[in-house]
Amino acid sequence: MPTKKSELKPRKNYSNVDSVLGRGTNFEKRFIPDFKKLEEAVKECKKKGLKVVLTQGVYDLIHEGHALYLEAAKAQGDVLIVGVDSDELTKKRKGPTRPIVPQEERLKMLVHLRHVDIVTLREAHHDIGDLIRLVKPDVLVASESTSDFSSDLSSGKYSRYCGKIVVLPPQATSTTTGRIRTLTIEGAQKLAEEVQRLIQGFLEGSR
Repeated sequence: MPTKKSELKPRKNYSNVDSVLGRGTNFEKRFIPDFKKLEEAVKECKKKGLKVVLTQGVYDLIHEGHALYLEAAKAQGDVLIVGVDSDELTKKRKGPTRPIVPQEERLKMLVHLRHVDIVTLREAHHDIGDLIRLVKPDVLVASESTSDFSSDLSSGKYSRYCGKIVVLPPQATSTTTGRIRTLTIEGAQKLAEEVQRLIQGFLEGSR
């Protein structure tokens, strides 16, 4: 189900970045969906001399690989901003069965990770480069596995908006797609076993 905007309760005033980057989850402060407000927060971070890192993705069924990737991304600077694909955008990029986990939960799970400082939402109408052009990160971090983005990176399309671009290899053997495939196979096997049991019971009962 689509997330109701009222459920996310973003903070309305981002003038004090210290409170955004403070201790605690502080979801209402660290989730900044308004790109104009995000731009204000980024400017204040840079004014304080903080090195801003940007990465973006779906983060469906968060696993160890995601956590290690975000840790490696944060190591590139001082403030890590994560652009999270909305449910609508995820379906557009990954297919009608995705995401498994709705956007509100994905956003909140990311805020609970110690290496993530700010999260924002990428909607279906956003170009993949909109957030990059807005934030103009000191470091843009991307994954080798992001096939619909890697060609743009290799062409240097976003180089002028970033101080540096870092492409990270997969950080763990598990992937969201792999997990979904395993769950699907296991579910199919259990269904087949149940159907076989019912058929067997029917045949025995009809003798």
